[in-house]
Amino acid sequence: MKTKLYFMALVLLGSMGVSNAQAQNQECMTNLSIYVEHAKVKNYEAAYTPWKMVYDNCPDINWANFAYGERILKDRVKKSSGADKEANVQELLTLYDNSRKYFPKKAKLAEFIIDKVLLKYDNKMISDEEIYSELSKAFNEDKPNFKNPKALYLYFSSLVDLHKAGSKDLQEVFDVYDDVTEKIEDENVKLTDRISKLLPKEEAGTLTSKEKKQLKAATTNSESFGKIEGSIDSKLGDLADCGNLIPLYQKSFEEKKNDVNWVKRAVGRMFNKECTDDPMFKKLFEAQMALDPSADAYVYGGNLKLKAGDRNGAVADFNKALDLETDARKKSNIAYKVATVFRRSSKSTARSYAQKAIDANPSNGRAYLLIANLYATSANDCGSTPFEKRAVYWRAAEMARKAGRVDPSLSGRANQSAASYSAKAPSKTDIFNSGMAGKTVTFNCWVGGSVKVPNL
Repeated sequence: MKTKLYFMALVLLGSMGVSNAQAQNQECMTNLSIYVEHAKVKNYEAAYTPWKMVYDNCPDINWANFAYGERILKDRVKKSSGADKEANVQELLTLYDNSRKYFPKKAKLAEFIIDKVLLKYDNKMISDEEIYSELSKAFNEDKPNFKNPKALYLYFSSLVDLHKAGSKDLQEVFDVYDDVTEKIEDENVKLTDRISKLLPKEEAGTLTSKEKKQLKAATTNSESFGKIEGSIDSKLGDLADCGNLIPLYQKSFEEKKNDVNWVKRAVGRMFNKECTDDPMFKKLFEAQMALDPSADAYVYGGNLKLKAGDRNGAVADFNKALDLETDARKKSNIAYKVATVFRRSSKSTARSYAQKAIDANPSNGRAYLLIANLYATSANDCGSTPFEKRAVYWRAAEMARKAGRVDPSLSGRANQSAASYSAKAPSKTDIFNSGMAGKTVTFNCWVGGSVKVPNL
């Protein structure tokens, strides 16, 4: 009898538990619906109380608890101060921790770490050591999801500051610089590929509303990566000049000469910084040729031959590099490198290689910028009158603007260049006085082609 009564009591308690759980679950669902509606219209103050009820009692009921909870708490952090702000920051940090606890598949490791680091950084709660340590973990353990431009900059910037404080060596700075710039390039490749597919539809006026949003988002994100890349280069500054590179590579060469990745990066950095006259460059280049006689290696070899006066040998190496490379984007980058080699000695040859870069990758905005610069620096060599000479700047400005359209990460430089070139082109007064409005100016120099003079 006692056993029977005991069993019935257990059943009754169990049913009461289920009933209470169902009631609580229903209350959570009701409040979930309420706070989501408030949050959708950014009424975060009204959303807080119902969100808090659901978050505290049913944290795993829906990912919305964390997606909208972040927005709600960020709003409270922004609008508070003093002790209240500190409490709101701590609540948001706890929310990030719980997002990984309850939804590990949705809360990606890199994003989770980045969110916490940026929150602490914005509220002056974190040291350079912690920034670098945490972001290094995020980058190395979950690189595919490390896409935040600001976090990429902080990752590198904190390391440079630590190096200047004497706690990190220069080689680590260069290694992380290469990793971060490669990541930025990879992300921007995805964005410019999307943009290149949508630009023709935009020009034809056939973009759908969804595609317009995609193009706008891709353009904005690409611009952000461009700004961050510029900031990272500025942060690196003189650390990567020949005076630092050469002794570093001399010191490390014997230890690292069989590390193909280190050798290739060293050669590439010395090439980009124009340290190619130093014997160390040739030594590194020969090591790369022995380890990996790739297309890039022929570019560097061609550059050495060009400096030695062997123009034909240099061109043969450059073309060998292009023949070896099968990846269109890499081929484009090689052609661009070759174009930069010739930009001072032969503008027409430089343009030819820059055009090959564009043919291989229509999103290569750097090639368009190079052609724009080649045109602009040829103004005095084209045309028989001052008006015709200055008309070349219209062509230069056009190419610069195109660079920013195909690769928005370059939009800052492109817009600045285009504005500079346009300012040097004939003014409205010049057009009026010359009587050239609406007419065509043909260039008989290496630039070739023509431009139509704007109508007044």
